[in-house]
Amino acid sequence: MSREFEECMIPVRYMILGMLACVTADAASIQFQSPERQVPLLELYTSEGCSSCPPAESWLSGLKEKPDLWSEFVPVAFHVDYWNYLGWRDKWSSKQYSDRQRHYAGLWGSENIYTPEFVLNGQEWRNWLGLRGAPGLSATRTGILNVTSGDTNHWDVSFIPAAGGTAGCEVNAALLISGVGSDVKAGENTGHHLKHDFVVLKLISQPLVRENDRFRGTFVLPALEKKLDGRLALAVWATCNVRPEPVQAVGGWLAPSEKTK
Repeated sequence: MSREFEECMIPVRYMILGMLACVTADAASIQFQSPERQVPLLELYTSEGCSSCPPAESWLSGLKEKPDLWSEFVPVAFHVDYWNYLGWRDKWSSKQYSDRQRHYAGLWGSENIYTPEFVLNGQEWRNWLGLRGAPGLSATRTGILNVTSGDTNHWDVSFIPAAGGTAGCEVNAALLISGVGSDVKAGENTGHHLKHDFVVLKLISQPLVRENDRFRGTFVLPALEKKLDGRLALAVWATCNVRPEPVQAVGGWLAPSEKTK
C-alpha cells in the first residue's frame, strides 16, 4: 500500500483547498449512477433554533446506517434562516434554503412554511415518524442519472430520460456534511448539543444540454471557505420541464468514514 493511499485513509480536516476529498494522482475517477427506477430525494427543512427539529434530525441521522443509502434514497437537510431572529444564528442556515421551501409551498398553494418539514420527491411528506427506514425505489422508471469526477470538484453529468417528451433538464448538486454539531447557547434549544447529518453546505443548479437521447452538462463544487470536521457527501438530482420536483437522484460519500466527536 502506497504512502499516499494511507494518508487518504486518515481522517482529515476539510480546508479551503482545490480538492474536497483526498485523491491521489493515480486514483480512479469517482462515479455515482442511479438505476432506471426513480430514487427518492428526501429533503428535511430544519433549524437549530427550532425545538421541534431535533427528533426529526435524529430520525434522519439514523438513515446513515441503512444499506440502501444512496442506492435507494438520497437524503439532504436544508437549514433555514427564519428562526435566527430568536437569538441563535444557525451557522448552517441560508436564505437560499428558506426560499426553496417557500417555492415548494407556493406550488402547493400553502401560505405557511414550518420546521421540521420533510419533502419527498417534491411533495410534503408527513409519514416519517415511526418509520424505521426511508422510502424505497419507486416503481416508476424515470431514467438513468450518472455523475463522474476525477478530483471531486469538477463533475460531468449524463441523464438519459426513460420517456420522450422531455423539453429540458437541469442538474442540481448539493455538497453535504455529516457528523457535525453545535452547542446552542440561545433560542429554543438553549443548553443543548445538537448533532447533524446530511447538512447542505452548497447548492448549485446548472442547465443540461440535449445530445440525442440524453442530457449532458457539468458543474463545479467550490472549495470550502473554512475548516470543518465531518464526512463529506454529494447529492445530485435532475429536474425537467421547468419543474422543481426531482425526476431522478443519486449520491454518495466523498471521503472515508470519520468518528463523530
